[in-house]
Amino acid sequence: MLNGCWFYRKINTFSENKPIMKRSQFIKSAGMGALLIPTIAFPSVAILSQEDPQLDKALVQKFVGASHGKMDVVKELLKEHPNLINAAHDWKHGDFETGLGAASHVGYKDLAKFFLENGAQANIFTMALFGRLDILKPMIDFAPSTLNAKGPHGFTLLHHAEKGGDEALGVKDYLLSQGLKETKIALY
Repeated sequence: MLNGCWFYRKINTFSENKPIMKRSQFIKSAGMGALLIPTIAFPSVAILSQEDPQLDKALVQKFVGASHGKMDVVKELLKEHPNLINAAHDWKHGDFETGLGAASHVGYKDLAKFFLENGAQANIFTMALFGRLDILKPMIDFAPSTLNAKGPHGFTLLHHAEKGGDEALGVKDYLLSQGLKETKIALY
């Protein structure tokens, strides 16, 4: 049937109108190739699995708990388990907290800075703590409801700015001028 097709004749001019590969052979080889491509092109995807273990919840809780004021414990845990840097603990009902979040809401600037210097994911609450109005204001301009964002345990941006002391007075004044009055909002 294909021998009469002008396209078949055109592409097979070098093979004297004889198919190079039978259709069934092509389908089988293409199918096998499709199965192998992900493992060859993306070997890390083939190795990773949903079966890989998560970080131990007790370890994450210990790390986040220590992040409220025990820098020596935090440093030791990070040395042994570097992936803890962005790990979050769920205290209950979706009250998630990272080490950076813990250090930020208690105003432990040295530890918060340590986290940032070691690759922790920066957030708007930490920017409030450090008085970074140049970062915080554009974020609120972009997404105005961020003004009322709830951080760990329901602590607001205003709470973090107050914990920032004199360095964060500009942020505190800005937040108050935008109508933010609460320092903590109930989560549940």
